[in-house]
Amino acid sequence: MALNKEFATAGKKPGLQVWRVEKMNLAPVPTELHGDFFSGDSYILLYTTSAPSYNIHTWIGSDASPDERGAAAILMTQLDDFLGGAPRQFTEFQGEESLTFLGYFRSGIKYKKGGVASGFKHVVTNDANVKRLLHVKGRRIIRAKEVDLSWASFNKGDCFIIDLGKSIFHWSGSESNLFERLKTTELALDIRDNERKGRATVEMIDEGSEPEAVIEVLGPKPDLPSGSSDDVSIDKKNKSVASLYLISDAAGSMTTTVVADKNPFKQDMLSQNECYIVDNGGDNKLFVWKGKNANADERKAAFTAANKFIKDKNYSKNTQVQIMPAGGETTLFKQFFFNWLDKDETTGPSKAYTIGRIAKVEQIPFDSSKLHSDNIMAAQHGMVDDGSGKIQVWIWRVEVGEKVPVNPSTYGQFFGGDCYLVLYSYNAGGREKHIIYTWQGQNCTKDELAASAFLTVNLDDSMGGVATQVRVTQGQEPSHLVSVFKDKPLVIHLGGTSRECGESKPGSTRLFHIRQSSTKATRAVEVQPTASSLNTNDVFVLKSPESLFMWKGKGATPEEMAAAKYVASLLGGAATEVEEASEPAGFWAALGGKKEYQTSKTLQRTVRPPRLFACSNKTGRLIAEEVPGEFTQMDLATDDVMILDTWDQIFVWVGKDANETEKTGSLTIAQEYVNSDPSGRRGIPISTIKQGEEPLSFSGWFHAWDPKMWDKDLLQCLQARNECFFCQHHV
Repeated sequence: MALNKEFATAGKKPGLQVWRVEKMNLAPVPTELHGDFFSGDSYILLYTTSAPSYNIHTWIGSDASPDERGAAAILMTQLDDFLGGAPRQFTEFQGEESLTFLGYFRSGIKYKKGGVASGFKHVVTNDANVKRLLHVKGRRIIRAKEVDLSWASFNKGDCFIIDLGKSIFHWSGSESNLFERLKTTELALDIRDNERKGRATVEMIDEGSEPEAVIEVLGPKPDLPSGSSDDVSIDKKNKSVASLYLISDAAGSMTTTVVADKNPFKQDMLSQNECYIVDNGGDNKLFVWKGKNANADERKAAFTAANKFIKDKNYSKNTQVQIMPAGGETTLFKQFFFNWLDKDETTGPSKAYTIGRIAKVEQIPFDSSKLHSDNIMAAQHGMVDDGSGKIQVWIWRVEVGEKVPVNPSTYGQFFGGDCYLVLYSYNAGGREKHIIYTWQGQNCTKDELAASAFLTVNLDDSMGGVATQVRVTQGQEPSHLVSVFKDKPLVIHLGGTSRECGESKPGSTRLFHIRQSSTKATRAVEVQPTASSLNTNDVFVLKSPESLFMWKGKGATPEEMAAAKYVASLLGGAATEVEEASEPAGFWAALGGKKEYQTSKTLQRTVRPPRLFACSNKTGRLIAEEVPGEFTQMDLATDDVMILDTWDQIFVWVGKDANETEKTGSLTIAQEYVNSDPSGRRGIPISTIKQGEEPLSFSGWFHAWDPKMWDKDLLQCLQARNECFFCQHHV
């Protein structure tokens, strides 16, 4: 079969590519519509890292035909061949997607009715005649399914998006909770910003307060039923049980032989000369591991072997399959092995590697700066390039309702008291394209917030409405925005302003936390000037009236030190380099005295990403829902018990609004979590901590931890930003 022409662009740049399967051809899905899926279709997704390494996913809609399912499988195999057999392969089914897949779409995924067979296309539109209803489910894994636009689709316990084109209504049931409302608001704003390109208004309405525009479409509201629970009662024990099989074609046909009938397995059970299946049928999952020296026919037939195994075992046709080459093992696969060690993991701090197709690439052991946004936001908004092509960048500061040009010499510096517009122009396929980043500081005024939204739309209009608009709040900068400034780090000033007549002056003592992400994007974030803000893994720049220090933690990288020198040059004066554990007295004096700070060797050495779960035993069973993608402090839900798993330590975080059963049973929940671990871990230290009392060993896993975050009404903050946008559109 001829190579699909769309493969010519596959894997050329880091980021996400999405294609819809149309017969045996692939049609690219516009970046603005990534996360939208028609239930009648199949899709191919490719996620490329900078290593490079690759994840290929097939996504099968609930109404997709057998032919479309088969075409997706063939195209995935072809794409794997095109990329040299290096990718990890995942099969995804509507409503049962893997966490890896869901992590690309942090605002959530939307299921639309229809498909290619019924003439529906992926087109970015400002159509004012859209009329649809989206039923939003989930607190962390956000899915919005298109349902009939009728009161019969509603219930009291959930949130819905009533999309009427120019007006988007977020409807909250009387029994819905704060976290669900917050996530639905983010999804509604995402529809406005990406699907409508800013040309729509979002209005939040509560059950019983429906405006006339909604009543005209739906009629008077009847009595509604209560919502159903999102909790799925699955036996945790069965989910963690697996068997290991050897795949062989030595006898002339594909066969499987039991290697071990029960996990945890030993890593040395896997030979680089063979292919294997890990059968986790109790959790509807199958893993195929391909040894690097395995027979070429066996490697190519891995997907066929998996499907035969599913049929022989009489498993569901929607069983998820993950296929991975040696060196590309997923976290879910490794959890079935006792004390899995990655290549070079034990060579010491900062010496762990990830294997790409071309070369062995050094990886920072743990980089919590990527927990802000990194590749997740890049996937959602489009990592269009690495900022190295021929580009134009213009930056304006919002001032008295107007945009004022920023001096190019200060590009890359953002102040918490300001709002900025960043216009990024680049060439793609011979066409000039544009992204407008609207950066909103935490301390800017409500008028500036409103003006920034208004000016963004005006700027887009001046270019014919072709720009992609990305709203960025302080501390949530996507990696692509950081990459725009080339070799300079993105510098975030805690407060103040870059205006010539600033309304506030910076503090006399300032501390900047510098960290490089896995995408090589470096941020310098101003934090509170106290010793407890330090972290052994990173670099800090300390400016006081008497001195200027560059503090080098034990886990610091050369790139972070280079960024620190740049930040020091901005602050003025000759910087003194200070090694951790060799600080002069003047250093501690500038920070108000020596205090404990994050010195965890685990943070320094780990190559396993930490995992965050929301846990509940309300139903009598342990339900642990993992936060997809790369988590942030915002993912700590105040009405839940959360588990942060850093492999050799378990943290149980108890939200202030968690129910009494969960509060008193939090240790039991944590112990159940450890006991059900497929890797067989035992005796893991468990720390129980309460919201607002987080120790350094916990908060150190989150970049630029904000101890005052929960003093704010997060939903009210989102509503205020939306009201500013709404008001300016009606001036």
